[in-house]
Amino acid sequence: MLSRLLLSLSLVVSLSAGAAEPSAVRIEKNIEYLPKERTEKADLYLPIADGKKHPGVLIIHGGGWAGGIKDAAREINIGTTLAAQGYVCLSIDYLLHNAASDQPCWPQNLHDCKTAVRWMRANAGRLHLDVDHIGVIGGSAGGHLASMVGVTQSADGLDPTGPYGEQSCRVNCVVDMYGPVDVLAWKDVSALRGSRAAKPELYKQFSVPTYLDKNDPPFLILHGTADTTVDVSQSEKFAQVLSSHGIEHHLEIIPEAPHTFHLQPKQKDLRPLVLAFFDKHLKPQVK
Repeated sequence: MLSRLLLSLSLVVSLSAGAAEPSAVRIEKNIEYLPKERTEKADLYLPIADGKKHPGVLIIHGGGWAGGIKDAAREINIGTTLAAQGYVCLSIDYLLHNAASDQPCWPQNLHDCKTAVRWMRANAGRLHLDVDHIGVIGGSAGGHLASMVGVTQSADGLDPTGPYGEQSCRVNCVVDMYGPVDVLAWKDVSALRGSRAAKPELYKQFSVPTYLDKNDPPFLILHGTADTTVDVSQSEKFAQVLSSHGIEHHLEIIPEAPHTFHLQPKQKDLRPLVLAFFDKHLKPQVK
């Protein structure tokens, strides 16, 4: 019983985001959002309850589809920043590539991300969640998966059958932080267990531009010029492709920023930009 209590422990964190006064944020650790046999868990970042419904944001960590954790510094920074401004945030672990296992991580990692969106809607009452306004944000490989959540539809054959299959896994907007979105034009990915030359159709299925159409949600893309892991040209070319499809987007290039940064890199405070983007698309405007 004690271990169970420790796993679901709620914490209170104080922080200041943007120009706002310090706000209290509730954190619930190690939430089960996948079937019982799965070991991956999620962390909730919740605004202090005020009786109102709040929009939601799914947070997807990076790590080359083979590493990373839900409560790394970047994910904590994002979760606390957004929850302090009235967002219900879920930061997830998902299936990672394991070279010693026969189970491929794709497309199960995307299924896990989509299941997390469905879990949020299925638990809307407890979370005080506005189910009609959910966004997604991720960094690096998490940026790729966040983008895939945004642009893939059931017709693409990449929606999981369950659990929570009665719930939608669609989102209203995407924040892609330096994600390798077009792996066909990038490099061989170990998580796909083969080269681009050997598995072109798999790499095409794994690439975000494959699924773009004019009905896709708005994108905010963040990328640093000093990124030596995912070249900034990935995001620059992605913005061009989004334009060609008439998809609303904004590309923010951060001079001197490296590959991995959160919402407050030393080069530029990105909180106002990210919050304004989510506010625009997830908080209904009063006319």
